[in-house]
Amino acid sequence: MAQGLLSKEELASLYRRHFRMVYQICLVLMKNVPDAEDAAQTVFRRAMERGQTFRDPEHEKAWLIVAARNECKNQLKHWWRTRRADSGELDQLVWEQPSEQWVWEQVAALPKPHRLVLYLHYYQGYTTEEIAEMLGENPSTVRSRLAQARKKLKLKLEEEGYGQA
Repeated sequence: MAQGLLSKEELASLYRRHFRMVYQICLVLMKNVPDAEDAAQTVFRRAMERGQTFRDPEHEKAWLIVAARNECKNQLKHWWRTRRADSGELDQLVWEQPSEQWVWEQVAALPKPHRLVLYLHYYQGYTTEEIAEMLGENPSTVRSRLAQARKKLKLKLEEEGYGQA
């Protein structure tokens, strides 16, 4: 085995601990299952080839989040990508979703920057400062996107009569 590569056991452990999170991020950004699976697989291949150990579990998790976001951005801007899946495909997701399917569909319909900060904040529990650091953004930009996402989601939910008696 080449020096610097993760062993099979280390890679399997990393995969078990973080696949669900990486896959969900990819799914949020790619909006379809096959592309999300490809992106998640590429992230773990890159982790295997990285050649460095992580400082601590938080560094490991942050690296995977940034790598997932970057891989999805690269795939989305690639010349061969000519079609985008609609949110109807989200009905067949293979990962754990919020208890209200309809609410998740509204989250998934938000613009990409809003979806990602909403996901990282509410589903992964990161603070706006942590999200800003991971995404290379200003914390005030992240807070602004989060506020915009909440406002858009609230308007959509009220428009559809969600939560009304």
